[in-house]
Order: sequence, then structure tokens, then C-alpha cells
Amino acid sequence: MSSFKLEKVLISDACDPSVVDILKSRDIRCDIKTGLPKEQLIDTIKDYDALIVRSNTQVTADVIAAGKKLKVIGRAGVGVDNIDVQAAKQLGVSVINAPGGNSISAAELTCTMLLSVSRHLAQACASLKNGVWDRKSFSGNEVYGKTLAIIGLGRIGREVAARMQAFGMKTIGFDPLVSAETSQTFGVETVALDKLWPLADYITVHTPLIPQTKNLLNDTTIAQCKKGVRIVNVARGGIVDEEALLRGLQSGQVGGAGLDVYEEEPPSRSQLIGHPKVICTPHLGASTKEAQINVAKEIAYQFIDMIDGKPVAGKVC
Repeated sequence: MSSFKLEKVLISDACDPSVVDILKSRDIRCDIKTGLPKEQLIDTIKDYDALIVRSNTQVTADVIAAGKKLKVIGRAGVGVDNIDVQAAKQLGVSVINAPGGNSISAAELTCTMLLSVSRHLAQACASLKNGVWDRKSFSGNEVYGKTLAIIGLGRIGREVAARMQAFGMKTIGFDPLVSAETSQTFGVETVALDKLWPLADYITVHTPLIPQTKNLLNDTTIAQCKKGVRIVNVARGGIVDEEALLRGLQSGQVGGAGLDVYEEEPPSRSQLIGHPKVICTPHLGASTKEAQINVAKEIAYQFIDMIDGKPVAGKVC
């Protein structure tokens, strides 16, 4: 017996076509309407049982309230920062995400960032493309034997740990939801957050953006780190205080940073983006062909599971 019926799904952000193919196999109508202004989304959503988004659509309380038939909101990706989960919960609308689909892609970009900030790859490439043969300015550091602190030991954090351990890094980490015994099984030593900062040569964050993680890396915590610490954020903008990071880079307390996400996107802090020790990309963590297919399939199959009354791994509320 189905737990509920879905007839019409609105897809408001670009997704891989597999999401439509899977849902249509169960006679669910899918309408793709991307780039809708908020007012138009509010007017449109009233006709749909479900909404699928990625990161562009902001699913605010008034959008959810306008969805008189709305039963479920699916985020084709990890995290639900762009969905007002509390409003959905109050109105009895389920929220699900696809937490596993882009884990490998995000982990690989993180590792790329860690290596790039160590060897100044982007800066050296730009210099040579400008016709300058300059080896001395881009002397870097090995990651072998260095300590990597991983804040957030979920799927992505664990994938990063496995890969950087292969480079000979010592991995330490913090996650209030993962026990020390569990973290030992994937080679990460659990360290209390206040003890972690001075131990790390490199720091990477893999947490959601919630009140407890907002500006987690700030003037105070950065000051507690080793001089020259390198910081990577491929998780969510706002976990790293960008003004504090810039001050750290300017003083030399921070030796380099790799940024894929920003407090404001597109980012407005041009001084940070333009700093010579910053490697930056435009939110590419999930921008691989494989990840796009995976998250689309994952969210579609979870919709099917909900229809069939089965447990849903990515259910947020």
C-alpha cells in the first residue's frame, strides 16, 4: 500500500534527465521550469505535489505555504540550506536530500585543493601562461607527514581522510555525532575542538551550515592554529569567517586557503578572492557528470520509496 500518491512534480533547478525518467516510469508527471522568479514560483507551486531543487531555488516559508498540495521537497544534493525546513515541518511537508550522490566529487575537489595550496598550482600556472618562467616564487611544501584536521566526519570527511592518508598525512578530526571508536575504524584520531586547532597543519571543514558551525573558523580559532596553517572549505560558505580568513592571510597566520563556497555567491569580497595565497573555484564541489547523475537518481528513487511506504535514507523531516 502506498503511503501517499504523487502525480505532479515541479523541477525548478537543472537536474540530470535520469530524475525524470525514473519518476515517469511510475506515471508521475514532471515539469521542468528553471530560473523562476520567487513570485512566479509561489504562483506555480500551488499545482504540484512535490518540488525538486538543487542549490539555486530558495524554498522559503512563503513558497512552501503557497504549495497547497505540496507533500515533499527533494534536494538533489547534500544539505538543505536553501530550504526552510522548520516551515516545511510545521506544514507537514517532508524534506529529503541526496546525501551520498556527490560525496566522491566533493572529496576529490577537497583533496585537489589541499594539494594545490601546498604547491601553488593555480598561481604557478597563471604565471607561466603570462609568459613568466618563475620557479623560485612557487616553492611549496609536501603534505607527507603533515597533520590534517577534518571537521565533520560524515561521508565526505571520511572519503577525504582515506585519500589523504594515502599521501602519508596524519588525520585527526572532530564530529560530535561520531564516536572516537568509530573514527578509529577509518584512521582518524578524534580530538576535542579546542585541542584540535594548534595540532593542524591543514584544516578542512565538512559540516552543514548551522548556528553551531557559523564562523567556526574565526579570529579566535585561527589565532590558536599553527602559524602558516592552510584552510580548505568545500562545504558551505559561512563556516569560515571570510574577514577573519583575510586577516589571517595578510598577517601570515594562514599560509594559504582553498575556497569553493562563500558567504555570498557570487562572492563579493574581491580582496579575499584576489589574495595571492588563495585558490578559489565557483562552487564546483558537485560539478562532475557522475555526481549530477548520482544525486538525480538518488532523489528520484527516494521519492519512489516514499510512494511505496519504504524507509527513506535522506529524510530530513
